[in-house]
Amino acid sequence: MNTSQRAFAVGLATALLQALMLIAFAWPAANIAPRDLPIAVTGPQAGQVTEKLNQQFPDAFEIATPPDEAAARAAIIDREIYGAVLTGGGAPRVLVASGASPAVAQQLTAMAQHLSGAQTAAVEDVVAADADDPRGAAFGAMVLPLVMSGIAAGVLLSLLVPAPGARLAGLAAFGVAGGLLGMAIIQGWMSVVPGSYLTLAAVAGLVSFAVAGAVAGLASVVGRPGIGIAALTMLLIGNPFSAATSAPELLPQPWGAIGQCLPPGAAASLLRSVAFFDGAGGAKPLTVLLIWAVAAVALIGVAVLRGRRAEVAPVPAGSPEPVPAV
Repeated sequence: MNTSQRAFAVGLATALLQALMLIAFAWPAANIAPRDLPIAVTGPQAGQVTEKLNQQFPDAFEIATPPDEAAARAAIIDREIYGAVLTGGGAPRVLVASGASPAVAQQLTAMAQHLSGAQTAAVEDVVAADADDPRGAAFGAMVLPLVMSGIAAGVLLSLLVPAPGARLAGLAAFGVAGGLLGMAIIQGWMSVVPGSYLTLAAVAGLVSFAVAGAVAGLASVVGRPGIGIAALTMLLIGNPFSAATSAPELLPQPWGAIGQCLPPGAAASLLRSVAFFDGAGGAKPLTVLLIWAVAAVALIGVAVLRGRRAEVAPVPAGSPEPVPAV
């Protein structure tokens, strides 16, 4: 392949990458809608309201029927549901949790107006988003830098640090320093998320380690192609389907669920749980991040063992002895 042919191939390949990025980032945003969104309906007219919602919004909601308002509030605080419709004593009232998802809270507020037939409806935000970021814009924008910096760290460690064991030390340093510094900016300076600084920093550090470790781990085992596989997975699948600005149940399925199995989506869910819900609902995303982190360590461990075996491999029988130079 001559220079002109190579240039033409690179141009086509990058154009294809651009098209994939447009699809990955724009398609989910253009198809935001509730899909089996877990909510609750309680009170004397719970059955009538549930039937009405199922008729007017088919397949939009997964509706639970707790016994009373207190149970509905507890389910919201435990991150089992996103909101609740309270019936009885006049027009229905709606409970939302913008801390779980401002986008869902807005949709449930619109639903409340539809149910009450009025321009304004009785809506209570049980777990509110941070006062300095009521729409969750800064929170949603926080995930992409974590992903991009993690990819960059993984690439640099893979290219500049040849020893797999030393890469692991670099990953640990990046995770600890990145988590502490990142949350110092996000919480201390910008005041985007509430909660314990050290706990949030630990989550951010785990996310950084998991993303960078995926890149460095695959590179340690399969070489430079592993860098591209891991980086594109995080960038083209993990980030646009992370639901950091919406909710997994608002994204096209099964992509919303797949996004939660990758570090960016798990990061968004775990940070919300820690910041707004005292850790409720954080077990699953924490498990996902730990699995990615352990997998990264395991891959680097495989590369270390492979290198040691190569160092101690015996010289094949019959190999000619080296002749010393005269």
